Amino acid sequence: MKNKTVRALVESAVMVALATVLSLIKIVDLPAGGSVTIASMLPVAVIAYRHGLGWGLGAGLVHGAIQQLLGLSSLSMVTGWQSILAVILLDYIVAFAVIGFAGVFRHTVKNQATALALGCVLVCVLRYACHVVSGATVWAGLSIPTQAALGYSFIYNATYMVPETIVLVVAALYIGSTVDFRAEMPTRMRREAAAKGTGWLAPVAGLVVTAAVIYDVAAVFSHLQDAESGEFAITQITEVNWLVVVIVTAAAAAVAAVLLGIRSSMRRRSA
Repeated sequence: MKNKTVRALVESAVMVALATVLSLIKIVDLPAGGSVTIASMLPVAVIAYRHGLGWGLGAGLVHGAIQQLLGLSSLSMVTGWQSILAVILLDYIVAFAVIGFAGVFRHTVKNQATALALGCVLVCVLRYACHVVSGATVWAGLSIPTQAALGYSFIYNATYMVPETIVLVVAALYIGSTVDFRAEMPTRMRREAAAKGTGWLAPVAGLVVTAAVIYDVAAVFSHLQDAESGEFAITQITEVNWLVVVIVTAAAAAVAAVLLGIRSSMRRRSA
C-alpha cells in the first residue's frame, strides 16, 4: 500500500510538471484572452484515470495553483477581494481541479481510449462552465461588456475552449490506444497477433493524424476571435490559408492510410 501511494505521488508530481510545461506551449494565443495548448490537461487527466478521483482532484488543484501563479497579472485587472477571490477560484483553482473527473468513465466504458476521451470531454465542459460564470460576473464591464454578459461570456470562452477540447480529445484517443494506463506500471498497449516488426506502424499513423489535427486547429481557430471585441467572428474564416490546411490534412490522411495498409498487409502474410 505504501509503495502504491508513493508511486501515485511521484507520478502526480511528474504529470503536473508536464502539464505545466505543455500549458506554456500555446498553439493559439487569442488576442482578447484565452489560449489553446497542446493537450496540457491530458497529463492530469491520466492521473485521474489511473489513480481515481482523489488523486485526480489533488493533481488538478496543484496544477490550478501553478496556473494562477503564472497568471498573476490577471488579478491586477480586477478590484475588491471578492472579485480577486472569484478569479482565483473560477478561472484557476476550480477550473483546473475539475480535471480530476477525467477518470469517471474508467469502470463504465470498457475501451480505455474511449473512456479517457469521454472523461476529457466532461472536464472541458466543466472548465468551460467555470470560465463562463467568471466572465458573466467578475469580468463583466472589464473584458466582457456588461450588457448581455452571460451570452457574451458563452461565446467569448468558446473561442478557445472548443479548439482546446478538440486537441485534448484527439490526444486522449491517441495516447489511450497506445499506452495501457490500467497496468501497475504504464506499458505499451498489447495488440492482437501483430506481425513481427509492425507494432510501430499504428502508433506512428495515429501520431501523424494527431499532429495534423493540432495544426489544423491552430490554423483555423487563431482567426476566429475578433481582436477588439473577443467575440467569435465567423467572417474571419476567409483569412485562413485553406490550401495549406487541405494539403496538411490530405498528406496526414495519406501517410496514415499507407502505414495502416502496410501493417494490415504484413499481418495477413504472417497469418
